[in-house]
Amino acid sequence: MELNILTLCYIIGSVTFILGLKMLSHPLRARNGNLVAAAGMTIAIFGTIFLYKDDAGNKLHNYGWIFGGIAIGGIIGTLAAKKVKMTAMPEMVSMFNGMGGACAALISLIEFGHIPDISTAPTGMLIIIFAGLVIGSVSFAGSMIAWGKLNGSIKDFAFKGQHLLNILLLLVIVGLSVYLTGWRPETAKVLVFGILGLSLLYGVFFVFPIGGADMPVVISLLNSFTGVAAACGGFLYDNKVMLTGGILVGAAGTLLTILMCKAMNRSLTNVLIGSFGGSSNGAGAKKQQGSYKEITLSDAAVVMAYANKVMIVPGYGLAVAQAQHACHELEKILAEKGVEVKYAIHPVAGRMPGHMNVLLAEADVSYEKLLEMEHANEEFPSTDVVLVLGANDVVNPAAKTDPASPIYGMPILDVELAKLVIINKRSMKPGYAGIDNELFFKPKTSMLFGDAKKVLQDLIGEIKNL
Repeated sequence: MELNILTLCYIIGSVTFILGLKMLSHPLRARNGNLVAAAGMTIAIFGTIFLYKDDAGNKLHNYGWIFGGIAIGGIIGTLAAKKVKMTAMPEMVSMFNGMGGACAALISLIEFGHIPDISTAPTGMLIIIFAGLVIGSVSFAGSMIAWGKLNGSIKDFAFKGQHLLNILLLLVIVGLSVYLTGWRPETAKVLVFGILGLSLLYGVFFVFPIGGADMPVVISLLNSFTGVAAACGGFLYDNKVMLTGGILVGAAGTLLTILMCKAMNRSLTNVLIGSFGGSSNGAGAKKQQGSYKEITLSDAAVVMAYANKVMIVPGYGLAVAQAQHACHELEKILAEKGVEVKYAIHPVAGRMPGHMNVLLAEADVSYEKLLEMEHANEEFPSTDVVLVLGANDVVNPAAKTDPASPIYGMPILDVELAKLVIINKRSMKPGYAGIDNELFFKPKTSMLFGDAKKVLQDLIGEIKNL
């Protein structure tokens, strides 16, 4: 009877994971989707703690350690989630994702240590253990480097031949895993730690050279790694809900990675060997000639208030200034004057997939007003004014015109097709990819310098006074 109840708990958990993932596809249902999936996970966890029995009929024990760990992790996670700023959300995602990879690697390491005699261990079990160990370790190390790069504490690092070294490391890791599985030497336990160390090293070198606008792809890929590693743990323990959750995370992360690669015009093969998007350090970026022109707040207010259509392009500057609510207020003021206002969302704007969508959803911006890149590009020619708020690389024409640029080939928002482009930035410093933006010097472009939140608030005041 207890086994049947536990199976029911796992079924409920698996179903809620699927429902929660489905609900995440729409901002209006995303919060509830998280709650549904969390409820299912809670049921599965407590079902395992109180109902699980091993082959000998023994239940779990050491409840003090189990609930102590749950309490500590729950408190830390809750405080971190409540205190984190939206601008720091990407690095928090990387940190938490890395913790998942570390857990999967530790599970594999512990289960290998429980094998009494490697010569009699099932081959399938060893394959799953090594897969979980390698993938989990790579996910952990890579996520920690991504976390450091996103918060600015770790700089891009690359050296000649690094990509060949990455491939060599991967081949050695796979070779050692195959050797241990097929030949099972007496030094197996020592070699397992060698695999662990090399996997951690590969994870570091895998993410080190990647920078600029390519980081959302890396976050997505590492997330899929963690899901696959968790699924390996599900296989090891014959735990259906753990297996389902891992497969869902792995599949969703892989699909998102493919979509991100398409949006960045990058090869998935290059992602896997860490050979794309390194910081250019100015290389390949042409020094812009000529001068830019500024626009006053009053002039910007006039052209926007009397426009037929205004398109807003949110970027990382919007997130830094926490200006999403002021942006929504500007949208409402313009709508009251009969102006059609929409938002152009680039797939990799910000520091992680969906960063801008989350910010705008937090400010109750209607989801129907958010246009994906392809639809936005179709509407720019009929747009009177484009207001770019802190976006840089995703509107840089060099992606189409400069073969020497590190972002060349990346699909961008064609804001220059509009009648007038107003760009709000704090200064003329380059964006996350570290290159200049030739859009700033175009005849139809005007710069509006200042903090995004203050500029938007001042714009609202000017428009109200018209």
